[in-house]
Amino acid sequence: QVQLVESGGGLVQAGGSLRLSCAASARTFSIYAMGWFRQAPGKEREFVARITWAGGTTYYADSVKGRFTISRENAKNTLYLQMNSLKPEDTAVYYCAASTNVGLATALSEYRYWGQGTQVTVSS
Repeated sequence: QVQLVESGGGLVQAGGSLRLSCAASARTFSIYAMGWFRQAPGKEREFVARITWAGGTTYYADSVKGRFTISRENAKNTLYLQMNSLKPEDTAVYYCAASTNVGLATALSEYRYWGQGTQVTVSS
């Protein structure tokens, strides 16, 4: 069982930055990849970015490429999402998730463990 706890959300003006964190429980040896997803009001949850836990290979949604950076600190079992040049359309609840299966790790169905989410609101 892997437990995930997000933090770092908040209210920011357009063009600003936020950094999200996701602390994972100690049982990270089973994790293949960790990702960030988001869900805006009235919309489906969508993929934002992911990183493989061992190799650090990253992959981003086109909508955030060049603005967001995903990283991890294995010694602290912590995942990060640095979000720059934020736009109002980035407003959503952001979730971190962990996948134990080898794959592209961009689909919700590939992730077994989920955090509770943290709200990010970008004002115009």
